[in-house]
Amino acid sequence: MVCGLSSAVPSYLCSMPEKTYSYQQLFDFTKAVFEKIGCSPEHADTATKALLSADVRGVDSHGVARLSGYVRLWEAKRVNATPVIKIIHETPSTAVVDGDSGLGLVIAPFAMQIAIEKAKQVGTGWVSVQNSNHFGIAAHHAMMALEHDMMGIAMTNASPLVAPTFSIDKMLGTNPICVAAPAGKEPAFVADLATTTAANGKLEILQRKSLDTPTGWVQDAEGNPSTDPHILKKGGALLPLGGDRDHGSHKGYALGAVVDIFSALLSGANYAPWVPPFPAYVPMPAQQPGKGIGHFLGAMRIDAFRPAADFKKDMDHWIQGFRSCRTVPGQEKVLVPGDPEREYEAERMQHGIPLLQTVVDDMTLLGNRLGLVL
Repeated sequence: MVCGLSSAVPSYLCSMPEKTYSYQQLFDFTKAVFEKIGCSPEHADTATKALLSADVRGVDSHGVARLSGYVRLWEAKRVNATPVIKIIHETPSTAVVDGDSGLGLVIAPFAMQIAIEKAKQVGTGWVSVQNSNHFGIAAHHAMMALEHDMMGIAMTNASPLVAPTFSIDKMLGTNPICVAAPAGKEPAFVADLATTTAANGKLEILQRKSLDTPTGWVQDAEGNPSTDPHILKKGGALLPLGGDRDHGSHKGYALGAVVDIFSALLSGANYAPWVPPFPAYVPMPAQQPGKGIGHFLGAMRIDAFRPAADFKKDMDHWIQGFRSCRTVPGQEKVLVPGDPEREYEAERMQHGIPLLQTVVDDMTLLGNRLGLVL
């Protein structure tokens, strides 16, 4: 279930789940919640699939555990349940989309579909998005390209929780990047990663379990190392990928900055410390240089570069080479990006999705408020 897969989940994130739900149970409840706040059945369906893709793939921090957070954003009038999503600028291979403050779970798939259609016509498609909200896991959107024999790219900026190297000011979000590439007989390559040492959602999991963070994840308000999972509420910050300068945090800082530029500076969304926070109780930044949160989606047709069959054959060979690597004593095997999530998906679609009791309680309360039963 949560532990025991070859993903080698760290011991501090392992626990016996309190309750397990089928995909269909969570799908029906989640879609009903989105419809209750005013989403159309089509948008509710799209949002639910995006959100549950996180739970299915083992990214528990970004799935239904965040459902009540989206509802609170709607209650705070920061999410528009009935957006008119539109293209505000485009060329044959590029577009800028205005999400009309809708759910990022709906807007990002809309934008990715535009990128795919442009790639079908001219080889590649690139879409930058403004005026959106949190879009869930990047992999869900990047993987949309795979069924078209395309590579997919997805990234987004996020709430400013990350201090750049040498700073105590929070200037960037966890700013994830995902690249998905198709293979032939082998499963697709899917690399989905935050540009921080750990995503904020992992802090939330540790908070629910009353556990400390590993060293190198966070710092306190004065810039000192901390292991307090609540440190962000006390003025602390997440650290860029690498943790500190000696371990390469300047590289994580640079990657996070790249995501911010692609997602927001290209689209006209808010950037750096002006990105709207996900928690509805956190005040909006005083200045708003742009509109909402920004995303960047891309699709590249393989045969715009070489025959797709040849590429996928070589991808198989490439993947098999990594799988056959000699392992460090005591380790199971070398993983290819996407392996752990694929194994979670197979396990959870068959046996159900485990939820911590705190998440179950939160969803039950949400259901009670909206007249729904989990």
